[in-house]
Amino acid sequence: MYNDILVKGDKLKEECGIIGIYDKGSMEIENLTYYGLIALQHRGQESAGIAVNRDGVITCYKDMGLVSEVFDDKILSLLKGDISIGHARYSTIENSFAHNAQPLLVKYRKGSIALAHNGNLVNAGALREKLEDRGMIFTTTIDSEVIAGLIARSCSNSIEEAILDTMDIIRGSYSLVIMTGDKLIGVRDKHGLRPLVMGRAGNGYVLASETCALDTIGASFIRDVRPGEIIIIDKNGMKSIQCKPAEKPACCIFEYIYFARPDSVMDGISIYQAREKAGRILAEEQPVDADVVISVPDSGTPAAIGYSLQSGIPYAIGLIKNRYIGRTFIQPSHVTREIGVALKLNPLKANIEGKRVVMVDDSIVRGTTSSKIVQALKAAGAKEVHVRGSSPVIAHSCHFGIETSNRDELVGASSILEEIREKIGADSLGYLSHDGILRSVGSTGEGFCTACFSGKYPMDISENCSKDIFGKE
Repeated sequence: MYNDILVKGDKLKEECGIIGIYDKGSMEIENLTYYGLIALQHRGQESAGIAVNRDGVITCYKDMGLVSEVFDDKILSLLKGDISIGHARYSTIENSFAHNAQPLLVKYRKGSIALAHNGNLVNAGALREKLEDRGMIFTTTIDSEVIAGLIARSCSNSIEEAILDTMDIIRGSYSLVIMTGDKLIGVRDKHGLRPLVMGRAGNGYVLASETCALDTIGASFIRDVRPGEIIIIDKNGMKSIQCKPAEKPACCIFEYIYFARPDSVMDGISIYQAREKAGRILAEEQPVDADVVISVPDSGTPAAIGYSLQSGIPYAIGLIKNRYIGRTFIQPSHVTREIGVALKLNPLKANIEGKRVVMVDDSIVRGTTSSKIVQALKAAGAKEVHVRGSSPVIAHSCHFGIETSNRDELVGASSILEEIREKIGADSLGYLSHDGILRSVGSTGEGFCTACFSGKYPMDISENCSKDIFGKE
């Protein structure tokens, strides 16, 4: 269980952040791509990569590590060009290898394409088998290579037609930035599960996972890429191809709860305001008599502030986050096991000693970290600890790019509320309702995927949902 804290923690993990920039000569495109990836680092911390196009020749550099660890001035100086794409990746432990880092560079008979992907295909395995049966060789274990292979296979037509053909075959979540010899292309899946925004920087264009990346590099926001839309940027400017979107858009609700940076705006909704409103609604639904409200930083902070404002209970900093802990840990011996969460979060005794504490977190996934934090707060003198989650109970696996594929790991899938409370050692436990989380984003049930709470998926999630991709041949 302690190893779960070190390796998996008690947070959901997302796939990655992506960025693409098109500009003919007026910007240091490699530096802007680098800083844009830094702004998206929260979306993936295991590997990073940048590909650039200079006079039709694509060069790519990628490696394991944080963006600032992978790139330095010397490497960036070699990545000159006028089109670029970048990627910051999170993966499951099993897929965490350098050869799985992105962008992917694929050569085919008409040249080369580079691709960076955020999301997850539910039919990748079936598609990979069909492509392998036809002689395609894969060099990675990621579904992004399936997308790249399908596009390359269809490129006897135009790149736009190849992408349209591919979108008709793949199922799941995806936002893509694709670079050809003369184009930057952005693609968002038909349900809009994964985010993608478009901005303007000087005479060029920027595509990115979140608006915070646009802000960081001084780009002005134009709009969100629509579900099922293809954006093509080249020397003639920008044009849009709109595929038929899904009947009901289904943006991932966890972008608003946890994944996105609070200073981002996604599909017209302020992430910070949605989280604060969730905290206010949580205070209405799950009140408690207490002396102080604290958050589990950083993602729980806006909701804790909202809880405080609505309840009238003062907000204070109760946990100090160590921001220099790094991404990996030495495996603990029996002597060091109790260090645990203190490496990452340490109680601020002056604000909690002798007090009844409301601890607001954005979610409770496995319960392991929540248990350790409650123990640490009580050891620091908290009289009572009342845990409040600003999202509903996570009881179902996600198949669209979030690391909850093993439902057995989800404490909410196998335990009732009182059992979870006992497991984490809280004096009381309360979650935001399903209706409450929808209210926080201004919805009455439409526009969002909430399958991790409800078990109702926006599409067929079976491996056999693939069409016959060779039926036309």
